[in-house]
Amino acid sequence: MYRYIGNKTKLLPYIVDRIRKMIGDVGTVADIMAGTGSVALGLRKYGYTVVASDVMTYSYHHLVTNLQIGEYPKFPGLVSNGIIKSDSIHPYYDVVSYLNGLNVKYSFFYREFSPGGKPLNGCPARKYFTSENASKIDAIREKINDWIAEKAITPIEESLLKHTLIMAVNEVANISGTYGYFLSNFRKNANDELVLKPVEIYHKNAVGHTVRLGFAENLAGLITADLCYIDPPYMKRQYAANYHILETIARGDFPEAVGKSGLRDWWDQHSKLCTKTRGLQSFKKIMTDMHCDRFLISYSEDGLFTLEQLRECFGEFGTVEVQQIDYNRFRSNDSKLPPKLKEYLISVER
Repeated sequence: MYRYIGNKTKLLPYIVDRIRKMIGDVGTVADIMAGTGSVALGLRKYGYTVVASDVMTYSYHHLVTNLQIGEYPKFPGLVSNGIIKSDSIHPYYDVVSYLNGLNVKYSFFYREFSPGGKPLNGCPARKYFTSENASKIDAIREKINDWIAEKAITPIEESLLKHTLIMAVNEVANISGTYGYFLSNFRKNANDELVLKPVEIYHKNAVGHTVRLGFAENLAGLITADLCYIDPPYMKRQYAANYHILETIARGDFPEAVGKSGLRDWWDQHSKLCTKTRGLQSFKKIMTDMHCDRFLISYSEDGLFTLEQLRECFGEFGTVEVQQIDYNRFRSNDSKLPPKLKEYLISVER
């Protein structure tokens, strides 16, 4: 995976332990700000039925791959049009090999995000990727676009291929942590060749999971669960801005690249939870609308809201308990912040 703000992989044992104490070893758990899907996949592995959602399109494809695939798809549409052989033992591997072998294409990513390009807005060339890797991204993502338009791949197959491409892109991106801006000089990994690698699929407990795309506040009323896990943004930094390039890969579109950093217009994915004025209102709407009596919220002492504010907010909905965990802080390379901080696991039971 990649360095994702707030990724909870290391906290997963604490989260699962708390969930087990609240609802037992089975049940339906909603993960409504699921990000890369690490917690959602962990919950699937522990035997829970998962309802996962996020507002980011790239997250949606991660979640489909992590929750709804138990066997590699067969890609019959690519067999019928001759991309892979009808007797192929591993069609997904063959599709990955085919995409790796495409001729480069000097298109959107080359123009907007590589040193060889000339951004349409007249800014100096950007250095998110080497020119070779950017042109490979163009070739692969536009081939996937073609297959979607031709109905040659299913939505599940689309998600798996986009997940695979995003994972490869993360390996060679010339960034310090997020995609908010690129580095002035290419780091070692950014000079490596972009190569798609088949991702591993978890084969057990693949039935009954649900994936949705949208704001948690808007989806809450559609969800029924035994417990809802909430991992909200803690700071003012917006995920839509910090991961704009991954969103463009996931959507397969060609947005205007704005400013020196080449941001897409991301206001349609602006999170109210990144604001002090409306964040607590979002929490309240989720807890009011969702058909669920137990909530578990991850939060940080670095967050916009103090623990006292959160206790007061959540106390309107039931009994509140707080577990504090020492945790390594997410830091950019030039950060002067201390390496450790307190993470909170806040449980609410009606």
